[in-house]
Amino acid sequence: MLPANQFKILWDVEEKEPACTVPCPGGGEEDASAHRLCEGGEEDACAPRLCEGGEEGASPPRLCEGGEEDASPPRLCEGGEKDARAPRLCEGGEEDASPPRLCEGGEEDASPPRLCEGDEEDASPPRLSHTPLDDDGDLDVARRRPGDASSGWRRERVCPLILTQASGDAEDGCGEEDDGNEEDAPRQDIIRIEHTMATPLEDVGKQIWRGAFLLADFILSRPAEFAGATVLELGAGTGFTSVVMATQAKTVYCTDVGQDLLNMCQRNITINQHLTEAKASEVRVRQLDWMGNDFCTDAEEAFAWTEEEVAHLHDETSLIIAADVCYDDELTDALFRTLYRITSNLRKPSTLYLSIEKRLNFTLRHMEVTCEAYDHFRHCLQELGDMEDGRMQYRVERVLGPVPQFFQYERVEQLELWRVTANQK
Repeated sequence: MLPANQFKILWDVEEKEPACTVPCPGGGEEDASAHRLCEGGEEDACAPRLCEGGEEGASPPRLCEGGEEDASPPRLCEGGEKDARAPRLCEGGEEDASPPRLCEGGEEDASPPRLCEGDEEDASPPRLSHTPLDDDGDLDVARRRPGDASSGWRRERVCPLILTQASGDAEDGCGEEDDGNEEDAPRQDIIRIEHTMATPLEDVGKQIWRGAFLLADFILSRPAEFAGATVLELGAGTGFTSVVMATQAKTVYCTDVGQDLLNMCQRNITINQHLTEAKASEVRVRQLDWMGNDFCTDAEEAFAWTEEEVAHLHDETSLIIAADVCYDDELTDALFRTLYRITSNLRKPSTLYLSIEKRLNFTLRHMEVTCEAYDHFRHCLQELGDMEDGRMQYRVERVLGPVPQFFQYERVEQLELWRVTANQK
């Protein structure tokens, strides 16, 4: 797979130059006028006030309420000259130290201040006449629409991904480029998958995750184990793993939830139909909600089950697979409830293969790096293995040893594959 594009944000920081000395009349000597004094008679060390032209001012300092000198910087007119006008006063006679209001073009607004209810001055930032605002008073930003021809730039919402078996002469680790010629005869070593590059959490099924690649590699490395089998995939997403499984198995029930996701999955099954036809196998895309208690058999619903399919699933299924579907604790709990409900109704002993990537995250709650989703997955696995309900018996073990890599992706060490065997007592 091509790695995700990385963007770097550059922040423009304006550096202020150090204050320079402004010479006084007479060849750069210090102004001999009386120094400003702080409370208590000490000399005021703050920067002197400047007169027009940059000379130090000997004018009397501005005084705050109580006779103390106002140490705030003077207001400047356009061009950096000191504003000699009388200061603006707040309620009670104190000088208003807030920054002056500016007119369009950066000049100070000399108009009377805006007043709020109760004759108090409105301290909110001034609105400029050239600034576009929406109905709520927020900044109205004109956004570029995706695919705008006038901008000369286009980004597709859905990206086709071509997956090929890894070859020894591949140097960049990427799949072959699509030449866009749909009329070419389909190749048996190419899987074409429609997917999205980035999604919100609720649409993660529209992406292809490394756990799916690991499970697909394992399927291709064990053709004898999956040959002629009836397989159920939970949380199939784009349907990639189901397509790979269909090259070995006889019937694959490819399940997930969500109309939009299932439509994408069905398209991927259709455009890779040449692979299933060559093996005389079939992939059936069906809806299966882990939060529900049964299969959806409503004929009016899209991707609903028929009564015959439900019966066939219970009678013939011997393998269940799920690729990287444990990222939310509530969904993980629902997954294991679904696994128990289905396996306890199968006529044949079954084997489950679950792939997962151990993702590390820094949490403010623990103030350390944790793997909460992975830890919860392991906890559910242990509970399943320790279950003693008098009806089912599960054996949990991690698949160890090297798995040959048939697809080009980054095989990180955090990828794991687990096997669960289920038998009725």
